[in-house]
Amino acid sequence: MSENRSTIELEVVVVGSTEEVWRAIATGPGISSWYVPHSVEERAGGVATASFGPGPEMQVPGRVAVWDPPHRIVFDGGEGVGGMTFEWTIEPRDSGTCVVRLVNAGFGTGAEWDGQHDAMTGGWKLFMFNLKLHLEHFGGQTATTSLPMAVWPNSPESSVWQRLTNALGISANPGLGDRISANAADAPALSGTVVDAGANRLALLLDAPATGTAIIAAEGMGETTAISIWMYLYGAGGQAAAERDEPLWTSWLASRS
Repeated sequence: MSENRSTIELEVVVVGSTEEVWRAIATGPGISSWYVPHSVEERAGGVATASFGPGPEMQVPGRVAVWDPPHRIVFDGGEGVGGMTFEWTIEPRDSGTCVVRLVNAGFGTGAEWDGQHDAMTGGWKLFMFNLKLHLEHFGGQTATTSLPMAVWPNSPESSVWQRLTNALGISANPGLGDRISANAADAPALSGTVVDAGANRLALLLDAPATGTAIIAAEGMGETTAISIWMYLYGAGGQAAAERDEPLWTSWLASRS
């Protein structure tokens, strides 16, 4: 990451040709398979919309400011809108891999901006790891996203992450390669192999409720914590599971707050 706190600069090495990686970072189905549901008009000046939830207030409009397939795409808020920009570039390497670079610019100065910068840096690292998983294990396929989340009050007596993992019946600190299976009353099936773990988060390569990936995280927001159990499920079975289980997970998370 750059020391310049007006930007976030990250990169990840992924499996795939430039064309395969381009599909993953520059098209609606591709981005939806590792981040949040997107629609993208695939041209310079095209409309791009990110969906962070079901309500209209959760639909974030944007624009394809630069369209240079299969090497570079830039998203911004639109002509004259200002705000943040997101530049993605692809650099091919030998052995069927590419370097994907992100430059997220447009941060201001001050403590509030610093907090947003740090939170977004952590989020981008996790999602770029999910991009890597998507291309390594499910390249060319499109995931159905299931993004249940809730906001829990913080507790001075115990960490929210410990409460969440206890409720799920899983370890709060699993090791890489561990297989975990949620054993929570009234919750849908969720099991897989731990492929990344850090403070208050983990990533899974799923085998239930379908093949795919998952991110489980607790992100502090002052006096509250955002709890996420986000899944990216593949195939017809994955689509059915997402449609069936998302409202159940949303209800379960709300009932544990």
